[in-house]
Amino acid sequence: MVATATAVKFGTRGSKLAMGQTQQIADRLAAVGGFAADLVTVRTDGDVLTGSLSQMGGTGVFATALRAAVLDGRVDVAVHSLKDLPTAAAPGLTMAAIPARVDPRDALCSRDGLSLTGLPQGAKVGTGSPRRAAQLLAARPDLRIMDIRGNVDTRLARVPGLPGNPEAPVMPGKTGDLDAVVLAAAGLSRLGRLDAVGEFLEPAVMLPAPGQGALAVECRSEDSAAHGSTAVLAQALAAVDDTDTRLSVTAERALLARLEAGCAAPVGAYAFRKGSMLHLEAVVCSLDGQRSLRLKKATDGLTDVGATLLGIELAEQLLADGAGDLADLAGTSK
Repeated sequence: MVATATAVKFGTRGSKLAMGQTQQIADRLAAVGGFAADLVTVRTDGDVLTGSLSQMGGTGVFATALRAAVLDGRVDVAVHSLKDLPTAAAPGLTMAAIPARVDPRDALCSRDGLSLTGLPQGAKVGTGSPRRAAQLLAARPDLRIMDIRGNVDTRLARVPGLPGNPEAPVMPGKTGDLDAVVLAAAGLSRLGRLDAVGEFLEPAVMLPAPGQGALAVECRSEDSAAHGSTAVLAQALAAVDDTDTRLSVTAERALLARLEAGCAAPVGAYAFRKGSMLHLEAVVCSLDGQRSLRLKKATDGLTDVGATLLGIELAEQLLADGAGDLADLAGTSK
């Protein structure tokens, strides 16, 4: 149960981005519900371990500790970047709010503001995402993709001359050694670092990760009902939930779940509502970007069930058309 009627504890990772977006959501919910909001930093394995995301255990590496903190009562709610959440439901928890999504695109942060086509032959581009790497190579096979990790500022520091970067000597492997990095536009926006963007990569060039640009607010399932001592919190969560965003990410995550594609699989997906239709587009690539399969589908079933079916049906079509030959998809065997 929520600790008091007047204070709600919000769990967050300790990065500048995580704390900033959690504070934004906490402020919104506090304004709606009339309660105080306290941020509690939770250290996750993703903040401690080194290596690629896939080597650390996938997207759940950022969510597990936060979810445990909600379940054991250290915090009342957790705010996640939705793309970091595993598609499997967490027993005892409810995704009570998905606020309106911001820009889902990826952004190229490049020296001299160069575009993707303007990068020099053989340019070094940093990303820790197989999805981004594969789509970059599909567009520019000559690029040298460098596997990188770290927070946004650390990654931006790899590109010399970006606005806001500290003046520092070039130290190969640490600072100023890349021509560009690719990051989520949403994170850059939340940190006030859109000045570093050379080009926003449109979905036609690079489909985002399922859920990219959206946040998820999880609470204990018993606290999500609008009655009893937690009614104020439940009502505030319902007030910030965005129906169109929930439908879109439900379709994207259903596709990902059916493919059984984790963070190591080069899969992109983007759904959006237009009028009475929900549209979903997805791509599966080979790791080297030389082969890809891209399909789209739409439905007029504007419900959670309709969105889920849309994602499953498009995933089935991808599998039937050979997506499993391009990437390591566990769902291929079904």
